[in-house]
Amino acid sequence: MSLTVKDLPGLDCGACGYRTCATLAEQLPSAPELLKRCIYYSDKQRLVTPALAAKPPAPAACGACAAALAPEGADLWQDSLGREFDFYLDHFPVEPGPREIILPHNPIITREMNVQPGDTLIGRPLGMSCGCPITHCGVAMQVDHRTGVIVWCVTGPLRPRQEGFKDLGYYIAEGYEGLVRKRRCELKIGMRYFFQPTMCMLQWRHSGLINYLNRTPEALQIRIEGLWIG
Repeated sequence: MSLTVKDLPGLDCGACGYRTCATLAEQLPSAPELLKRCIYYSDKQRLVTPALAAKPPAPAACGACAAALAPEGADLWQDSLGREFDFYLDHFPVEPGPREIILPHNPIITREMNVQPGDTLIGRPLGMSCGCPITHCGVAMQVDHRTGVIVWCVTGPLRPRQEGFKDLGYYIAEGYEGLVRKRRCELKIGMRYFFQPTMCMLQWRHSGLINYLNRTPEALQIRIEGLWIG
């Protein structure tokens, strides 16, 4: 059976280990067994969720930068559940994914597991800090063994499947750092906003307080803390 991207669900959820359905489809001619990774695939019909059917698809979760973001428009400033937000948060182009500042629920794990920059990690943000139902995977960029705080770049599930990983268990998402190129309001330090991470697999809006903002010719560089989803 020859499959194309049109035969796949089109959710770009990343659960198969590839960032988009199109990327998975490219691999199928030489490795058809990869289709088993798609948890939504049906050989009878293509799955479309009510949210996706009701409005244009959200910006690609594959991390394409500002050029791939949808044009401004009232119907495009909504997440996959139809909730409005104020800006898109993109990752730094020199890094492999979104930069997240995290603290394991047991901070001593950072030292006991000897987490080092470059290590591939997995974990899930739990509770008041975020409550995301998706296990996050990424690569450590900065590690503080004294406090347990880790700065990592979230990269998706393919890397740990290929290279192995260290499992942090539950962690607290302390903050995000990234770039803002698309926004529909003025951003100010000390204000809380709803925002959409361009690489969020669920395409859900987040909320956070901006406590650092640097204006550059290309984009706004910001840090957001006090995170929660919804």
